Amino acid sequence: MSGTSALRTRWAQRPPATGAAVMATGILSIGLHQTGYELLSRIALLLAGVAWLGVAAVIALRLLGARLEWPVNSPAALAVVPATTVLGTRFSLLGRQQLAEALFVLALVLWAVLVLPAVQDWERGMPGVVFLGCVAAEAIAVLGAVLAAALRVPWLAHLALVFFWFGLVFYLIGLWCFDRRQVAVGAGDQWVAGGALALSAVAGTLLIRAAHSGLYLWNVDDTDVLRSVTIALFALAFVWYCVLATAELRRPRPGYDARRWSTVFPMGMTAVAALSVAGALNASWLRGPGQVLLWIAVAVWCAVLVGAAWSLAGSVRSTARR
Repeated sequence: MSGTSALRTRWAQRPPATGAAVMATGILSIGLHQTGYELLSRIALLLAGVAWLGVAAVIALRLLGARLEWPVNSPAALAVVPATTVLGTRFSLLGRQQLAEALFVLALVLWAVLVLPAVQDWERGMPGVVFLGCVAAEAIAVLGAVLAAALRVPWLAHLALVFFWFGLVFYLIGLWCFDRRQVAVGAGDQWVAGGALALSAVAGTLLIRAAHSGLYLWNVDDTDVLRSVTIALFALAFVWYCVLATAELRRPRPGYDARRWSTVFPMGMTAVAALSVAGALNASWLRGPGQVLLWIAVAVWCAVLVGAAWSLAGSVRSTARR
């Protein structure tokens, strides 16, 4: 088998969990945009877009009957939903609202198709991927809130609010199913336990921003509740970050694993949450820590990318020798 064929085969066999790489790169693009590094942000967006097209091609081939490893009934399949919305959110920030709307509709369709098969086999003792139920719902809430403010459409904000609360219900279920031992021994996706809360906090800040954009969405009391919940979510996400980082330092796991992309996304998500809370809730003191967390996430992204490239090259070489 030629090196090119081996590469194509290797890529085609990746399940939709590869969407974690899109999520990680896309959220770094948003964080870099928030901190003023626009060129780096657009480069990251380009990389995320190319990776998303690859995932979309795999899904299209699977729908056309190709024999690819696509576990539709796995929680990992839900990764394609936030992978789609993170691109839509970044495109909306660029003013490309029609493209963002199309990605929002696609994300809703994917969520509707995948959510029931993905959650029907949830049970106790699951890895961090179980929190993707929360991540998928909150990702839709984020893009819905961004579009509501940009397009001045109240019903989108109300739909986003429904997904916001729905995501928190998914989080509680995921927390009940999560194997706590994964904090110490997980291969990377245990970080989603904290990243899901960070994403929820971002969804809360964007809903608050939408309410302050001139749209009458809910009363002052409702806004105060949303504000309090958002602050609590960010605080819990930061606690998770500290716990998970401490576990990594106490028991390093330096070898490459594809699930390490599910480490980068929560790290970047926590940084974006800090920056979003700083802007929406008048907590400017969080901007400095948010930037530090962002550059830590960028460094980890680079390390994981090198590991992924090395692993792929080794796989192609070994396959080509056969």
